[in-house]
Amino acid sequence: MADIQDQARAQEEHPLLAARPPATDPITYLTIVEYNLSEENLPVLHQVLQDADLTSTIGWDLIHLLLPLLPSSEECLQDIATKGNPRECILKVTEALRLLEFEEPQQSDDEEDDEAGESGQKLKSAAIGVGQSSTSPGFPPTILPPLSVLKFEILLDLLATLHRRVKTKYPSRFLSTSLQAALVAFNRATTHIDELTLSAIKFVKTLSGTKRPHLPPRRSSGNLLRTRTNQSEPDPEAQSEAPPEDETTLVNRLLQSFVTHILEDYVLSLTSDADVPGLSWSSRLMEKYEPQRIPKKPNYRKYADRFAEDEDLTGRSAILGQVVALTQDLGLKTDDLVQTVLDAEIEKRGIPGTEDDPPASAEDIPLSRTGALLLLTARIVKQELYASAKGDDLAPMSIFPEHATILGNFVGVLGPQTVGLEPEALLDAILALGLVALEKNSVGEPKDDESFAQYLQTISLISANTPSPSLRGHAHYLTTTVLRSHPHDLVRLTFIRDTLEHCPYENLKASAVSWLKGETLEANAPQAQAQNEDGETNIFATPVALSTVAPYLWPDLTSHYTSLDTDIAEAWMQFRQELGFYVAALNFYYLLLQAEFLHDALGVKQLELGQYVEPLKKVAARFQEELKQGGGKLEVEGEGLEQAKADVGLLEKVVEWVEGAGKKV
Repeated sequence: MADIQDQARAQEEHPLLAARPPATDPITYLTIVEYNLSEENLPVLHQVLQDADLTSTIGWDLIHLLLPLLPSSEECLQDIATKGNPRECILKVTEALRLLEFEEPQQSDDEEDDEAGESGQKLKSAAIGVGQSSTSPGFPPTILPPLSVLKFEILLDLLATLHRRVKTKYPSRFLSTSLQAALVAFNRATTHIDELTLSAIKFVKTLSGTKRPHLPPRRSSGNLLRTRTNQSEPDPEAQSEAPPEDETTLVNRLLQSFVTHILEDYVLSLTSDADVPGLSWSSRLMEKYEPQRIPKKPNYRKYADRFAEDEDLTGRSAILGQVVALTQDLGLKTDDLVQTVLDAEIEKRGIPGTEDDPPASAEDIPLSRTGALLLLTARIVKQELYASAKGDDLAPMSIFPEHATILGNFVGVLGPQTVGLEPEALLDAILALGLVALEKNSVGEPKDDESFAQYLQTISLISANTPSPSLRGHAHYLTTTVLRSHPHDLVRLTFIRDTLEHCPYENLKASAVSWLKGETLEANAPQAQAQNEDGETNIFATPVALSTVAPYLWPDLTSHYTSLDTDIAEAWMQFRQELGFYVAALNFYYLLLQAEFLHDALGVKQLELGQYVEPLKKVAARFQEELKQGGGKLEVEGEGLEQAKADVGLLEKVVEWVEGAGKKV
């Protein structure tokens, strides 16, 4: 009994308990708390914070002191959220969000080795999906995220509690500030984007009253065992007048806008070393629309299977699904998304790190244009890929004018030289919308030939410039199909010629050869219609087409490699860049020589290509000689040497075929 009394007396003598008002004034007591604050004293502070009057007076000043002590200080922070002055606390929490920096700690090699040794156990703990706290010692250890990520999660939790407590006629004024601060913090993050996105989704669900269950964290964290046992105190400055209807609309629009900005940052952060741009919507659509194009390689895995089986990719789909469902719950209409992405006005973006004044009406709150595009694509692709979504009946866009307008709004906005260098996840979404339009045979009518050519030029530049092999293929398919859709053969020929003449990208010029080949074979096939829509012979069935493109398809190369004797390494670099185009052009010429039924119709015998074939033959022989001697002068070494020999050898073989076929003509 004496021991219990001694323990109680010692507890009462603790500075944080003994100095409580009225023993000291609140300002003095706050200083005492700051001086004595430590992890060991957090249980005592939790006891102190049960005094609602005291917490309402000093709680907001404790927030910045308690954040560095997370996760141990979470209980005290929740005390402040439920009992502190909600308006003052919101200001402090938003300030903490604005100041939040996501700096990953630098690890030494020894620390990395230690972590590698423990990785197996950590993965097991993460797979179990439960955490450990001081009250649940039987659980496996929690894998806590970095402190900055934990701060973001807790701060949003606090805001959710605080905003529900504030009773004001104009809640949007508080919410606007909080959402902007959360976006400022979210934009700074470079890692743990999944966890941060889930926290943001949970925040919006809580504020909007959405009943859908939260998606579990991707990794075990303290979130799993968080419970809210504190009873929230009423707002001491509560206004009895209920918010007007337009204020409710304004709050909902703020949440809609916030989610589209979060979605933009999340999807554009997705990267992959295995050619999975964003959600790979384009690849999954093509697997459904054109299954015959799926590679027949051994061990090749379809994108649909990868998204169904790979943990990282299923996680992407799950998070996206949460966002799509949440926007539906918030009443975000597809028509609103379409209007946003088709708006020709330059998107107004605030200066990073700054915040706008609270909006006066819902019309003043823009959606993220990129976020709207991603969300629109997600809804349309969901309808295409999943039978359960067939009831949505979203109308597909037409290539002209809608998809062409989207290209103009999102691709090459910084200049023509940037086309195809946009984030791969964004390009995937844009190409996916185009593929859906083609599948629905919704091409539409271009305004004029110039707008048709501009569309094809942009899509074809994506096929030339994007690093993703899958996106290059889809862009090429889209370009080819839209090109072939134009009813006038002269327009199609003009685009092919302009590409061969002016395009600086050799791989795109090689694509133009494939377009020319397809047009030529189709126009001259036995079942082909002899006339075009104007009643004239299809231009690709006459010598005019070949004579028009010949100067750019098979140019005079007599003096092309002028630096061969002065700087052979520079000449080699130029040759390697142009090699694919050379092979494509020679292959097409070989086809023309072999197909006797084309000789008279296209005037193949009149083509004189000695000025093209002979210089190529000589320069290839010169480079092959250097490669056989080790490639030193060409600055080629290692594995690249054998590949270079094979590439030059391929050109030499095609030249040999062309010369052999030419002797028979």
